[in-house]
Amino acid sequence: MSRLVFRKAVNNVMLSITGIFTVVTVSSLFVILGYLVFNGGKSLDWNFFTRLPLSPGEEGGGMANAIVGSAAIVGLAAVIGIPIGFLAGVYLSEYEDRAFASVVRYVADLLNGVPSIVIGIVAWTLVVVPMKQFSALAGAIALAIMLVPIVSRQTEQFLREVPSSLREGALALGAHRWKMIATVVVPAGSKGVLTGMILGVARVAGETAPLLFTAFNNQFWTTSLGQPAATLPVQIYIRATSPYEDWHRQAWAAGLVLIALVLVANIAARMVLARGISVPRG
Repeated sequence: MSRLVFRKAVNNVMLSITGIFTVVTVSSLFVILGYLVFNGGKSLDWNFFTRLPLSPGEEGGGMANAIVGSAAIVGLAAVIGIPIGFLAGVYLSEYEDRAFASVVRYVADLLNGVPSIVIGIVAWTLVVVPMKQFSALAGAIALAIMLVPIVSRQTEQFLREVPSSLREGALALGAHRWKMIATVVVPAGSKGVLTGMILGVARVAGETAPLLFTAFNNQFWTTSLGQPAATLPVQIYIRATSPYEDWHRQAWAAGLVLIALVLVANIAARMVLARGISVPRG
């Protein structure tokens, strides 16, 4: 009896500890969101989404160019990084060669752990210096470098969850291996793969350090990928560290918009993943 009482006591203590830390974690999230909603919500207006930034010291203006610039750079990064990461994930899952695949997997994991500012320096050396100017293209390449390992590892993980019986059935019917992958394995794991892509794009969309070394900033509209471009993360950094109260207000508003976009992306990914692994039917 005493042993049973002891086990129940330990269980109650551990349950209480985990509950306390869960409340602390969730509370931290709500505190951050609360600060953003309180300070950023009252600073959002139509001008924020439609007007360009004003000169230092002037009140008003908006971040229309930064919103468009972020969309362009993140979109181009997705166009570059997602196909490369997807094909690398397919290789790791379906064409695994023990020697080379382990190297690819190790490099992907290493890239995931590299600080984003280092990625920015590399992109600055490889793109900005040869072009002799900052550009939206350089920023997109920096974010694409960060996106590739995320997409590749997520793709590998979800494709490995596809039942082997589906592969064996397709091969038994005489399908070539590439056709089996394209018509059976990838469609079966498409929801998980898409989730990884969405989360990867959301992850790189909020990066600031790589863009400081590559896209830099622009107070006006960017009409070419070869020109410097304004982005929300960089504008948040510049305005938050400025001495102007109105710029601080705009930084809170930009932070709220950015976190809202990331939150929407995470919700969309969870909705896709909640449907589970799809299984093609003949």
